[in-house]
Amino acid sequence: MAESLTFEEAMEQLEAIVQKLEEGDVPLEEAIDIYKKGMELSQLLHGKLKNVEEQLTKVMTEDGEEKDFEIQEEE
Repeated sequence: MAESLTFEEAMEQLEAIVQKLEEGDVPLEEAIDIYKKGMELSQLLHGKLKNVEEQLTKVMTEDGEEKDFEIQEEE
């Protein structure tokens, strides 16, 4: 279910969870469930960011092959 969320949707849900937990007026059992959901969302967001980071560190060569992005330093 959470895997189908966009990054923005997952971030909004996580922010709502953090706000609710910070308010502190949630029963313990509900707080635990909310916390678990927050951790799932956090892991999902981390995975999405890691995937984007990996994509951004690759470039296409003129041959259409992917290679790692490297900055050529001037000498």
